[in-house]
Amino acid sequence: MTESLPDHVLRNRAEWDRMAADFAVWAPRAWAQEEITWGEFHIPESTLHALPASFAGLDAVELGCGTAYFGSWLARRGAHVTGIDNSPAQLATARQMQARFDLEFPLILGNAEATPFAASSFDLVLSEYGASIWCDPYAWIPEASRLLRPGGSLVFLVNGLIAMLATSPDDTIDVKPTNELRRPLFGMHRFEWPDDETVEFHLPHGEWIRLLRANGFDIEQLLELQPAADAAATVGHIPLEWARQWPGEEIWVARKRS
Repeated sequence: MTESLPDHVLRNRAEWDRMAADFAVWAPRAWAQEEITWGEFHIPESTLHALPASFAGLDAVELGCGTAYFGSWLARRGAHVTGIDNSPAQLATARQMQARFDLEFPLILGNAEATPFAASSFDLVLSEYGASIWCDPYAWIPEASRLLRPGGSLVFLVNGLIAMLATSPDDTIDVKPTNELRRPLFGMHRFEWPDDETVEFHLPHGEWIRLLRANGFDIEQLLELQPAADAAATVGHIPLEWARQWPGEEIWVARKRS
């Protein structure tokens, strides 16, 4: 029942349904891509090594899968993928892509903060700008821990801490990060933008470390992403020259203790 969902889940569902047509335009290109890449500057997994070395036979769940392009990359490499997302319209695009590319795996409508899956069901929990941004980390991190088998991996992409500190609470969502700190680090959690109905969540590094460790994770990597030397243009939210100096995006890699 939608009445039992938190307000940020309902708000984000409405906005992601509204934006679904735009994402449907580029979904075929993303699904057709052969190489696994990360973030707005499409940094290859082959240079980052954030994911397990082999996906063959792994049970993987993507929390906030959207159009499920990332899951499709893993499925082609032998993973048993399940996707869950809050937006019916985004999942409709994902199902269209599955039919178009003849690649099927389960796609579930639901809240990644409280999934319908049994405990210890997966070897890999993944979030690439899904639950990692639009779900409350104090809810979805414990849920990720519940879903993982001992020794399983949690890998998630978020906006860079410096990038978030370089915006102001009064900025609209399209304002680029500046070269100065414009909001306090202490107390970071829920972010809302004056011109946008979505609700985001961002934490300082120290709080991520405490939260992950409290939920049974050992942190293996914090990858601070930088565009490739031959990147020629700004892509999306982060200006290219800014991203050459500071990480606009970060990947956390953690393992559930055995």
